[in-house]
Amino acid sequence: MAFVISCTAMKDTNKAISGKVESVESGKDGYTAKVITDTKEVYFATISIVNVGGPQNYKQVKIGDQVSLKGEIWKTDDEKHMKVQEIVSVK
Repeated sequence: MAFVISCTAMKDTNKAISGKVESVESGKDGYTAKVITDTKEVYFATISIVNVGGPQNYKQVKIGDQVSLKGEIWKTDDEKHMKVQEIVSVK
């Protein structure tokens, strides 16, 4: 029980990040983009059709794109991850 509570406490829901896409790795149902923010924080943003609410909200990003994303953030020992729930902008 303590493990479940501690894992839940490490997640931040409905947060936003903005930054530059450094790499893109395709996955089964979408892709993971490595995003570096202006403050040099690195996030691994998982983007899938299901999590963004359907194909009408899904966009493919490319290396070098400036993106703004919203979703659930969690941290491992040495990495920050985001399950993207909204692609705010891609430039």
